[in-house]
Amino acid sequence: MRILIILIFLLFSGLILGTSIGSVPIPLGEIVQLFLQSLGLGNHWVFPPGNQAIIFLIRLPRVLIGALVGASLGISGAVMQGMFRNPMAEPGTIGISSGATLGAVIAITLGLSSKNIYYLPVFAVVGAFLAAFLVLSLASRGGKIPVLTLILSGIAVSTFIGAFTSLLLSFSYEYQLKQFLFWTIGGLDGRSWAHVDLVFWPLLICIGSLLFFSQELNILLLGEEEAQSLGVNPAKVRIRLLVLASLTTAMAVSVSGTIGFVGLIVPHILRVLVGPDHRILLPASALGGSVFLVFCDLIARTAFPLGEVRVGIVTALVGAPYFLYLLSRAKKEGESI
Repeated sequence: MRILIILIFLLFSGLILGTSIGSVPIPLGEIVQLFLQSLGLGNHWVFPPGNQAIIFLIRLPRVLIGALVGASLGISGAVMQGMFRNPMAEPGTIGISSGATLGAVIAITLGLSSKNIYYLPVFAVVGAFLAAFLVLSLASRGGKIPVLTLILSGIAVSTFIGAFTSLLLSFSYEYQLKQFLFWTIGGLDGRSWAHVDLVFWPLLICIGSLLFFSQELNILLLGEEEAQSLGVNPAKVRIRLLVLASLTTAMAVSVSGTIGFVGLIVPHILRVLVGPDHRILLPASALGGSVFLVFCDLIARTAFPLGEVRVGIVTALVGAPYFLYLLSRAKKEGESI
């Protein structure tokens, strides 16, 4: 429980710093006063012009979306690593994120995203489910899913989806290219309260539903025969978890684009810290994903001298070396991925 308290404190700190630090720095004391005033607890403070708009209309929705997306990717990665019993599994490596991105890109290409904001998440969910179904179909052998085959199938499907996305780019209008770039790299810039309203409750419901399966995930760690002897059908549980994880990832991607490696790094590190018990690991991964993405976004906004970069670039700079480290360690120890 101590790690959960620490993660909550880090998340709260990240949210405060995310609203304070930027091209226009705002003192922490002023942020606290603005929040108190918005709650009707003070009306005698005077603030510089524009600071209230910067906090409540630009930065706060952005950090809240970062926290929601990070939590969704973190817990989805923990669920997939648990259900497949492999630290390499996460929404990005098995093609779900790419499928969701392709769905969003198709919605943009057809001009549907400009008509109604709800088209993007719908198309993202459909794309995620189709990608997951295709990967599982390719990886399934006699009712079983070898993890190595699953990951290789995910890479192949992601590559194909990437090629199809590039094909769409070739026939797109110039004004659509920035939108495509956003969905293929991933970012939190330009997020508003409309995006928060779009995914807040769906993501909370999905995350809560995944937490509900923590005990089943613990049983799956015992193996196929042991799980069946305890009354758990591994195949059915995996399908339900994959559907929920795909839905959670798709909803997150629909407002952030593809942000890789959050679901890989965070659960793996936290599994080392808290152990394999998913009753603790799942909420810790959700909180850890929020903390990781909020601070990565802060780095993306402030650490580069030439200006802001997409947060997906920062997570990739951190995550790709860590992925190679996992592969190297597995090779040295003679483990099978």
